[in-house]
Amino acid sequence: MEKWILNVETNCADSAREKEFNEWYDKVHLPDILHIPEVVRASRYECADPSEGQAKFLAIYEIETKDLGETMAALGERLEAITREGRMSDLCILVGTRMYKQITAPVQKRKAK
Repeated sequence: MEKWILNVETNCADSAREKEFNEWYDKVHLPDILHIPEVVRASRYECADPSEGQAKFLAIYEIETKDLGETMAALGERLEAITREGRMSDLCILVGTRMYKQITAPVQKRKAK
């Protein structure tokens, strides 16, 4: 089983409605994406000081799969379905996406003796 992370960088189309955007992302969009069995965890981050043209928000989706192609196809189908169902927000501006394959197991800090 391969482990991947999908980074999705976004901005809010209207800064005055950023609270609404974040609520939609956290309460609607993340759960919608987590319906895909291979997407095992999702978290979001906010950039402390984004430069002009850069993303303010980052979503990280952790994926565990035997076939990344099949998983990405399922993700595409899910995105199409939630768009048809009116569950996407017009506030969401996609800035960029990247896939990363895990090549090292997580390393934890050693406890001091």
